[in-house]
Amino acid sequence: MPLLEITSLIKSYTRPDGGTHRVVDVAAFSLAAGEQRALRGESGSGKTTFLNLIAGILAADRGSIVLDGREIVALGEARRDRLRAETIGYIFQTFNLLQGHTVFENVELGMAFGRGVSRGRAQALLERVGLGDKLRHYPRQLSTGQQQRVAVARALANEPKLVLADEPTGNLDHRNAREALALIREACREAGAALLLVSHDEEVLRQFENMQDFAALNRAIATAGP
Repeated sequence: MPLLEITSLIKSYTRPDGGTHRVVDVAAFSLAAGEQRALRGESGSGKTTFLNLIAGILAADRGSIVLDGREIVALGEARRDRLRAETIGYIFQTFNLLQGHTVFENVELGMAFGRGVSRGRAQALLERVGLGDKLRHYPRQLSTGQQQRVAVARALANEPKLVLADEPTGNLDHRNAREALALIREACREAGAALLLVSHDEEVLRQFENMQDFAALNRAIATAGP
């Protein structure tokens, strides 16, 4: 059984004129445990919405998302939040770090809604990403590349089975982007977590043996009207 299996997944929004705009229409998608795959997608292709549906941040209109043997679509918001905290790590393009909290606290807070806070694990993760000497720093005191490393540590805090990465190198220069991507992939392999990354950056996409074009996967793009 795949770690993630999606069938007939649909998400639409209501336009200002009252019409319906279908953003995601994916007939079938699956990801094996420990697999690393990249999805190529331009802005507006629905790729972020797709990740947010998998994470349970958004509710699907209909369809099925089975993650680690559990159906997400039928769950209410609170239970989706719980499942996400226990099973998924999410690396956002803008990092989404809490600016009023230290690096160490950001990782601790990432544990608070999952398996429970472990100060030792939080420190070990930050040391793993090369920030053992920055535990008491605030995000604003770090470089952009260092902030991305905090985001990686936080995503791995609850020992997730699946890590989602939405344009994780989009705010980094080329050198930091290469280093961040290598870190994300290596950390996921070490943790035994599957990785699903979306990007429009061809240099990033070329690093993946398994790469898929989201425009071909998402029928909403092919059927979109003017």
